[in-house]
Amino acid sequence: MRSDLFAVALGAVLTIVGGASAQEKAQEGEKIFKRTYGACHTVEPGKHRVGPSLAGVVGRKAGTTEGFKYSDAMKNANIAWSEDNLDKYLTDPKGFLPGNKMAYTGLKKENDRKAVIEYLESVKAAAGAS
Repeated sequence: MRSDLFAVALGAVLTIVGGASAQEKAQEGEKIFKRTYGACHTVEPGKHRVGPSLAGVVGRKAGTTEGFKYSDAMKNANIAWSEDNLDKYLTDPKGFLPGNKMAYTGLKKENDRKAVIEYLESVKAAAGAS
């Protein structure tokens, strides 16, 4: 009986700790995005800063946002921004794509990168829904 109770309690704790919903991850990702990338990027379509707008970036071919002047490395990268490629790029932008103009050294915490990617996906989903 005690072991059953312990198993139920442990399961509940693991669900609470590790089971953040996609919406919760996206909200955390928005905070991280604003703190880490917000000075250089927006998620507003067509609104560029030092870096391009990241509206709709998930699934898009690298270096193709209208109205932004990309480095040759980014324009010629021939990659799409999948979750996996975004994760690798956000970890080490210069290592993943040498010659790109992003000065940022990388977001080292995996949970932070996943939250930012979830946020970027939610922005794309919201734009597609309107």
